[in-house]
Amino acid sequence: MSDTLRVNLGERSYNILFGANTLGLLQAQVAELLAAGRKVAVLTDENLKASQPALFERVLAGCPTLVVPAGEESKSLTNFGRALDFMAEHSLDRSSVLVAVGGGVIGDLGGYAAASFLRGIDFIQVPTTLLAMVDSSVGGKTGINLKAGKNLVGAFHQPRAVYISTDLLRTLPAREFAAGMAEVIKYGLLGDASLFCALERQHLTVASPELASVIHRCCAIKASIVEADERETAKEGGRALLNLGHTFGHAVEQVAGYGTYLHGEAVAIGLCAAARLSCQLGYIGSDEVARVDRVVLAHELPAVLRAPLDYAPLHAAMARDKKVRAGALRFVVLKSLGVAATQGGIDPAQAETAFRAVGAV
Repeated sequence: MSDTLRVNLGERSYNILFGANTLGLLQAQVAELLAAGRKVAVLTDENLKASQPALFERVLAGCPTLVVPAGEESKSLTNFGRALDFMAEHSLDRSSVLVAVGGGVIGDLGGYAAASFLRGIDFIQVPTTLLAMVDSSVGGKTGINLKAGKNLVGAFHQPRAVYISTDLLRTLPAREFAAGMAEVIKYGLLGDASLFCALERQHLTVASPELASVIHRCCAIKASIVEADERETAKEGGRALLNLGHTFGHAVEQVAGYGTYLHGEAVAIGLCAAARLSCQLGYIGSDEVARVDRVVLAHELPAVLRAPLDYAPLHAAMARDKKVRAGALRFVVLKSLGVAATQGGIDPAQAETAFRAVGAV
């Protein structure tokens, strides 16, 4: 059985299909595309290719496949070029479709390659990590990293469909599952207090019967935000709310070196820093900060840096963040647990205090 959530974006609308195993539906769509004379190519990473051989040998049989190294470092100009060359070598045309099978790195890289090749071809998302299922596979943000910062190059390019199969999480390493929980916690904090409270009561695991409904819940929250502010143009709030914890988190990833922290681990630290900043601003109290810390730690995520990082380069990284306007830092802050807002004009000293509270020196 599968469930469907529609992301309503006019001519760019698409379905997210949920189920324990939606790969049969994917296989049927691929067969339909090929029967219509449309070429289908695949992008994935080494770890997934090794752990899910049946997916490639049966569901995507016969489709040319580019395999890149696993990890954040693959979101690079080098692999972006490899993906474009791969599509050209296999003579993909404007009717062709790229299937991105993997976590957030593959989805971002594949989506940007699809957005760029021949000025844009269709692509399908097959997220295989919890983080990708609840967040990065939905909404059409694609991109790669530069030395100067994370996701500084990219495009808005909506997928034609998203296939979410929770059975794929059974082979996901525990650390990767925990990293995905950072985004689940984020959704509770920014717009679903009851979800956050549920995460306080029970540690969610890959075996939890509630997992499927939580994934659907997170996707529904994101879909509603994206429908209202697809290209993040709202002056306040809107899609920028999805970046709760990310201004801090992206700085941690860059300064520590991509791969030192998984994206979700850095976001978890960022959520704890954002809670402290929100407390300084008088929106939440120390008790609420402690609640955020407890939920993060209960889901096997770091609440503070594992090793100290110098604040100066962290500040420089935040200054290059995409949410900076007119040279001023903007943060997503918590008005309460379950209600977030964007705020500019933050005193740099307050941001520094929040970052030092989670281990910056």
